[in-house]
Amino acid sequence: MEKINVAIVGAGFGEVFLNIYRSHPNVGEVTLCDVDEAALQTCANKHPGVKTYLSFEKMLEDKSIDAVHLMTPIPIHAEQTVAVLESGKHCACTVPMATTLDEIGRICETVRKTGKNYMLMETSLYTYHMFYVKRMIESGELGRIQFMRGTHFQDMSRWGDYWMGLPPMHYGSHAIGPMVALSGSRIKRVNCFGAGTMEEWRTKKYGNPFPIECALFEFENGLKGEATRSLFETARVYQEGMNVYGSKKTFEWGFGEDDDPYVTTLADPSTPKGGETAWANVVTLPNFHHNLPKEIQRFTVGDDYGPDDVIENIEIGKGGGHHGSHPHLVHEFIMSILENRKPYIDEIMGGNITAAGICAHESAMRNGEAVTVPEF
Repeated sequence: MEKINVAIVGAGFGEVFLNIYRSHPNVGEVTLCDVDEAALQTCANKHPGVKTYLSFEKMLEDKSIDAVHLMTPIPIHAEQTVAVLESGKHCACTVPMATTLDEIGRICETVRKTGKNYMLMETSLYTYHMFYVKRMIESGELGRIQFMRGTHFQDMSRWGDYWMGLPPMHYGSHAIGPMVALSGSRIKRVNCFGAGTMEEWRTKKYGNPFPIECALFEFENGLKGEATRSLFETARVYQEGMNVYGSKKTFEWGFGEDDDPYVTTLADPSTPKGGETAWANVVTLPNFHHNLPKEIQRFTVGDDYGPDDVIENIEIGKGGGHHGSHPHLVHEFIMSILENRKPYIDEIMGGNITAAGICAHESAMRNGEAVTVPEF
């Protein structure tokens, strides 16, 4: 069986993915890289047998490594991605892809030049919720998509310095990504408004005055969608949300972090006036683990379950990182390399998701003026 040797860069969030890669039947040696020696050693001690590098540059020189998964600070994503691709290795990167349109363009050019795979590891495209609503669309159960809405509320005030004052839509991919994927199209234009105020010191690093941004997107195929993103000084429980309004049924998720979604059904047109026009039911989501190798299916429900717990709970989509998405992301990245094809969230889709957020912030800074999203 052909195996891919993988390096994970970033011992913090990277540790979440370490055992998934080590358990995947098509992954060989797993290497861990971090410039923080204490963090690297602490993580390595918990995972005996993992090769380590303190230097990103030295790790790239290792010819035995086939692919790299970046889980590093946002400001260096683009620079490191280009370096990985130019070293002759495939690259996966946590969100966002980049922070400028020029950086997105450079990544796309480098992919074309090197022929290596790039995958944006956007968790929202592989959640239980995403699999369920895709099935509703593909089966015709939802009908025609009429409108979409994405939300992501999260307070980042206790995170690292580089987060402070970050434009909300620069990290809007959890709210934007599902709409791009479900639309079967690309976002071509955006109007966005910023809302609220922040403490003055938070506005200086990025020149961003807004804790919240709300954007209306136009897709190339005519669909429309809206996304709201908050990062600071907004009292709201953490929540990612996705609503897809259909001509027959509507899927709504996003009232709280772990709540089950609602599916609303439109009444038959023959229903007498005064009768019920629609009704909503709470849906308990299944776990869409069947397309994964058995060795990593358990990670859809979390790696803290014992064997008996996995057998009992694996059919119920609860407990896994970012709503069960982590093993799906790993599997798609690895198989795209082995099958010599583009990954699902490649540089084009990832570029559109990221660029839509960058352009949304630009629109907010122009008080809602329409901004065209470039193609890559």
